[in-house]
Formats: sequence, structure tokens, C-alpha cells
Amino acid sequence: MPFINIKITRDGATPEQKAELIKGATELMVRVLNKNPQTTVVIIDEVDTDNWGIGGQSVTERRRESN
Repeated sequence: MPFINIKITRDGATPEQKAELIKGATELMVRVLNKNPQTTVVIIDEVDTDNWGIGGQSVTERRRESN
């Protein structure tokens, strides 16, 4: 049973976009690895930008500096 975990920042992915991610990730597993779509699990974790760090800074800080 494939398990796919997608992590994105919590800042605006619509329910439609998330549904597309789930569908696309499942289709990719079917196409590339010949996995059964009925047993493929996809989880989307939305992470607050304060809790996501890149290069020693939170995404919140990085975005604030780039504006």
C-alpha cells in the first residue's frame, strides 16, 4: 500500500488544488510503479509558515524580507 505525504505551507491552497494533488500523485504511482490506485494513500499536511524553515529562517521571515 503506497503512502504519499505531501507537505505544503498553510497559505492558500484551495480544496480544488488539493484534490488535484491527490489525484495526480495517485496517477503518478499507477503510471510509474504500477500501483493500485484503490490502495494508494495520499496525505496533505499543511504547515504554518512559522513552522517551516529554510536557510535558518522561517518562511514567514523570508517572505517578510522579500516584500
